[in-house]
Amino acid sequence: MRIALSYAHGSPKYEHYIQWLARALPEVEVIDIAAEPDPLSTLESCGGLVLTGGPDVDPRRYGRPEYVSLCSEPPDAARDELEFQLVEHAVNVLQMPVLAICRGAQLLNVAFGGTLVADIATQHPTEVVHWKIAGVDARHNVEVLPATLLWKYTRTDIGEVASAHHQAIEQLAPVFTVSALASDGIIEAFEWANPEGRGFLLAVQWHPERMPWENPLSSALAERFLLEAESYAAIFQRCHRP
Repeated sequence: MRIALSYAHGSPKYEHYIQWLARALPEVEVIDIAAEPDPLSTLESCGGLVLTGGPDVDPRRYGRPEYVSLCSEPPDAARDELEFQLVEHAVNVLQMPVLAICRGAQLLNVAFGGTLVADIATQHPTEVVHWKIAGVDARHNVEVLPATLLWKYTRTDIGEVASAHHQAIEQLAPVFTVSALASDGIIEAFEWANPEGRGFLLAVQWHPERMPWENPLSSALAERFLLEAESYAAIFQRCHRP
């Protein structure tokens, strides 16, 4: 089975995603879809899409051009455009399983009409450390909300996560509901508010691919996503078999 990573080159950190997925399913084939000549066509051969971490989403995408100066580096317009197209195709056309991580969660929220905190330190001062410390992921607890799919998958009420973001969800898009929160109120995970008739979707602000495997907020996400992707791929292939 093939899994698409929305972007996976230019930094060794993307190797963590591949290793993390392979830990759950050794035979998985992981594709850097941004490096493909026809990303949308290639996506159709995959069982699921992982929206990976990376640079800040352009604030102009959510109607806040004045926030551009708060970005940690100039936005990558080409990457933004590709990933918004991938979201549209994966969610609205293919109804394929989607797992969004860090930037991926932020981009997914913006794609459905949500907004972002462009810089936590400036706009949402907090004692919780969300950004790296001396180049190492910060660690903090999150509360997983009851009666969410995230709780169902992880069976975890409170857990520690690896954090490396200076932006965050501000207004959550109406199609989503909160799955987990940090103690300062920052949204750490979300899912469909009404999943009926929709494909699997889960978005997390933390980096499960850089956490200990025994942590259910890491391993359970990989395992459930790949289970959903396998089911999707089997149905898709059967329906389109000559």
